[in-house]
Amino acid sequence: MKKVQFTETILRDANQSLVATRLGYDQFEPILETIDKAGFYSVECWGGATFDVCLRFLNEDPWERLRKIRAKMPNTKLQMLLRGQNILGYKHYSDDVVRRFVRAAVRNGIDIIRIFDALNDLDNLRVAVEETVKSGAMASGAISYTTSPVHTLDKYVEMVKELKEMGVGSICIKDMAGILSPQPAYDLVSAIKDAVDLPVVVHTHCTPGLAFMTYLKAVEAGADVIDTAISPFSGGTSQPATETLEYTFREMGYDTGLDPEILHQMADFFKPIRADFLADGTLNPISMATDTQCLTYQIPGGMLSNLLSQLKMLGKLDKFDEALLETPRVRADMGYPPLVTPTSQLVGTQAVQNVLAGERYKNVGAEMKAYCRGEYGKTPAPIDPEVRAKILGGDKPIEGRFAETLPADLYEKAAAELGDTARCEEDVLSYISFPPVAEKFFAERKAAEEKKVRYSIEKL
Repeated sequence: MKKVQFTETILRDANQSLVATRLGYDQFEPILETIDKAGFYSVECWGGATFDVCLRFLNEDPWERLRKIRAKMPNTKLQMLLRGQNILGYKHYSDDVVRRFVRAAVRNGIDIIRIFDALNDLDNLRVAVEETVKSGAMASGAISYTTSPVHTLDKYVEMVKELKEMGVGSICIKDMAGILSPQPAYDLVSAIKDAVDLPVVVHTHCTPGLAFMTYLKAVEAGADVIDTAISPFSGGTSQPATETLEYTFREMGYDTGLDPEILHQMADFFKPIRADFLADGTLNPISMATDTQCLTYQIPGGMLSNLLSQLKMLGKLDKFDEALLETPRVRADMGYPPLVTPTSQLVGTQAVQNVLAGERYKNVGAEMKAYCRGEYGKTPAPIDPEVRAKILGGDKPIEGRFAETLPADLYEKAAAELGDTARCEEDVLSYISFPPVAEKFFAERKAAEEKKVRYSIEKL
């Protein structure tokens, strides 16, 4: 019997896409043991924005959250998303820190690490892949999917072959904007299956309305795993509904490995949680709408809302259409980077600045200068030389791999700065990732514990 497996995204990408990752552990804890019985290939539960949001907004230790999920779900592979040399932040870290973070993630319960780079620069994936394999977990090598004159089928196949040589256990086609349409999905999956003997995972979003058809053609071409979201948190900028696709593929004669009754229980559990997010305004109905503009401008849903909020803050919403038109021009100037964190923010912000200044690249932020210096890695195509010269002035681009220019003792310095505040290696890694946010979290953690002790003494 033909087989297709499912990765459930409710604990990470689905709630990140729809409710800004505000789903707290206490909200989903009661359903974890049920999810563990569903038969998923994996459950994506960590990485991406979850780490930052746990510390910044949810007052949760992300490491503790992972350990608690692991304890409740012993039979399901837990998966995370890692931004290669960026780990979970927005800048590059030294190789030592990347290795430490990967080891800690696996030690705390992660089985599969999906590793991607915003520029598809394989040098930014190598260390994380190597350490994942060494730690006994599966490295899933991800292609950040996009289209441009330089993103060809042959280039993607070349990348996949190199990823296999690195030691990845699967290949993921990561379509962050939902622009992978059915026929290109069929062609790409077929080409990858012909090139390497590895499982192929397909990840997309419903933003422009293509996702269900795209998954159908991808599976027909031999895709082994698809990313889906339980129905209350599916659609819009999230993934297609798990139950709908399970039903569809089962009817077509595929073995999905999933228990439909468990899926119904999951959906019933998350329906009132979705209603609460709608009621308090966290779930914006706009996020649930089909938006085909990303097919024209290749702008992911999150990037589109970011453009809108930037212009709204500045009282320049009337410039939105101009900013939309400027975005693909900036992307071309910058060597056609895939629009995913952090390159989506870089390109979008620069497009807004170009439009507001009335002159292209008159105002340029520190991050864009760093990008042009080569601190984010090799761009898919060369950056426009005139634009680069204007942005850098007299600065010279770096040669080689940026991570190798970073100090090797970053971890030791961070540990010394924290002193007794850090209780374990995980605390130091949290601090390295998001210093001010982690410091605030540690202070609040200490205050809460002292209050608890005082309360206990008073009760005595």
